[in-house]
Amino acid sequence: MQEGKLLMEEVISDFEGRLATLRTGRANASILYGVNVEYYGTPTPLDQIAQISVVEGTQIAIKPFDPSILKEIEREINESHLNLLAQNDGTNVRINVPALTEETRRAESKNVGVFAEEAKVQIRNIRRDLNDDVKETEGLPEDQEKKMLEDIQTLTNEFIKKIDDISKAKVDEIMTV
Repeated sequence: MQEGKLLMEEVISDFEGRLATLRTGRANASILYGVNVEYYGTPTPLDQIAQISVVEGTQIAIKPFDPSILKEIEREINESHLNLLAQNDGTNVRINVPALTEETRRAESKNVGVFAEEAKVQIRNIRRDLNDDVKETEGLPEDQEKKMLEDIQTLTNEFIKKIDDISKAKVDEIMTV
């Protein structure tokens, strides 16, 4: 049971990490999570090869530790799913983050729903595995088995509610102009 709770907490943590990659109208360094840059033949996460900072809330500045990869960073960001334009100024790569339009806000809100549903599926899969473990335990009295299954369902409901609450807060943040 405790192992299942830890797995469900990990799902929540991953879900929050995915939500951080969504644009909310303000510049946020975490939207670059998942952007990998080819560095010495190896795809490397951007935050491991550069310092990322937010300037004035509307711009992201990326200062690579190795200036020779400026063009590669610029290219990867421009070709990424972010639909942002990166500009190389010789020492930094700068990204101006435009304000979100109503249409973009709605699209980002839909992504929240997609991420939430994926997290809920993971929680339900953990529930199924826990239920299977309980049912396969030999010598367990029927009433104790029933109590354990009810506890697992209660835990599942608790984590599904957490996902719903986090999703609602993120949609509210995205839709706020």
